[in-house]
Amino acid sequence: MKPAASKRSARMGHPAKDVDAYIAAAPANARKALRALRSTVKAAAPAAEEVISYGMPAYKHHGQLVYFAAFEDHCSFFPGSKRILKTFSRELKPFDASVGTIRFSPENPLPAALVKKIVRLRIAENEERAKERETRTR
Repeated sequence: MKPAASKRSARMGHPAKDVDAYIAAAPANARKALRALRSTVKAAAPAAEEVISYGMPAYKHHGQLVYFAAFEDHCSFFPGSKRILKTFSRELKPFDASVGTIRFSPENPLPAALVKKIVRLRIAENEERAKERETRTR
């Protein structure tokens, strides 16, 4: 999930110490979209831990939930699950969605309602896996 050198992320080679620093280093036109995305993810996953992982903002709840990043020419949301792209394929049609990545422009951000549904499905997936692991260890 590391950003390619040709499409450098907002951190521009300097790892951010936290999400506030990451957003502050993002291109000016992306900051509003990133702040809104962050707020939506936190509202959908209030128990999730906010971290920097692979140089990007990430959220953990029984494992990685989602990531997001700003690049020179777009923003990306990384749902961490192929199932997401299948489940929400119709709602994702206006966006450039491919294996593991949903790209959007700061001027046309992902709808908050869609982000909440994606995050909630990821929580359910991670909680299910956590229960399965717990059952196997008993």
